[in-house]
Amino acid sequence: MAVPDYAAPSVTSAAALWRWATPQAERVLESHRLGEILRYHRAVNGISQTTLGAALGYDKTYISLLENGRRTILDLPSLRHIARTLGLPAHALGATDPVDADFAAMLQFGDSTVRLAEIARQSGNATAAVNELWPLVARLEARTADNHLSRAALALLARARVGLGVALGHVLPEERLVTAARWTGAGVSLARHLDDRAFHAFALRMHGNELRKAGLHEPALDRLRRARSIASTLGDKAAAVALLARAAGAANRPALFDETIEEGRRLLDQAPHGALFNAFALHEIQLRGLVATGRTGQAAGLIKNAPEPTQHTTPQWRIIEHITAGRVMLLRGDSGAAEERLRAGLEGAQAHRLPHQLQRVLRASTLLPDLRHRAVLALRDVEAEAAT
Repeated sequence: MAVPDYAAPSVTSAAALWRWATPQAERVLESHRLGEILRYHRAVNGISQTTLGAALGYDKTYISLLENGRRTILDLPSLRHIARTLGLPAHALGATDPVDADFAAMLQFGDSTVRLAEIARQSGNATAAVNELWPLVARLEARTADNHLSRAALALLARARVGLGVALGHVLPEERLVTAARWTGAGVSLARHLDDRAFHAFALRMHGNELRKAGLHEPALDRLRRARSIASTLGDKAAAVALLARAAGAANRPALFDETIEEGRRLLDQAPHGALFNAFALHEIQLRGLVATGRTGQAAGLIKNAPEPTQHTTPQWRIIEHITAGRVMLLRGDSGAAEERLRAGLEGAQAHRLPHQLQRVLRASTLLPDLRHRAVLALRDVEAEAAT
């Protein structure tokens, strides 16, 4: 897979972005009445009939007649001209457009694309997830740049941005993980406008986790705290707590780490388990956090009581746990067991094309030259495939 430069989307002002995407605007557009649409446009932009007329090439009197329903426009070129000027799809004014029809069909199947990409990522095929999401995101971004917006399109774009960012967080090397964080952040910028608290919490969780992976610890803690605070279900809260614990460990914040790990343990018997929150994942998070906060001895003691993987344990979590456990064993001087676990992590990371995890093996295997050599070759192979 050739990995292009997934630059973050351009910034568009919130006012312009959501002009035609509010619930009120949706009701106005559903009327398909040109006069009502023109009045709404003037109201939200604070402009006069004279200003709107100048933009459309009509005089103030004609705008007044259109708004009052005393005149109408039926010819398609004029309707398309008005739609372009107002930043609307032509079909909103009754002017059919093949491009709009094609885009509407894409929206219809867009949710399925996002869901299938998530399934692919969780099953260990993040590359396939990127390949599914990138064309969808590119088309939605292009539509947004042309100001052809609708609430449904922006909601889909928000989900696709977050999904793409998370998938990129699996397939990009450490030095490029900030790109994944930018994409999830772009999803958050839309999510906060949507009337969907659960999705907003999800977007904040994913953004916080990608910020943590990119080494931006304080912003990561901020996003994950916010995700925990707005969680509307125990499942959402538990997932935010697990990722907050991981970020606290990475930021070397032992008090916060201990507090959130304890909160996570209390939630194990209360909240539903999923890919981010289950006993196996929480165990790995605790191992890594203890090492990061200087408590290797405690981490070594935990390895003996590791829970078994469950149906919620994704391939990535198994790989991550192998590498974390191997590092703990190596720090405690058990090089034989460490090499076995690190080798399992390396083989999994190579099979699933996870450069970030291969880089973790490289750092951990300094005293294991044969394993380190294998990790170097595996990383080169994955990076070469990404470049072709």
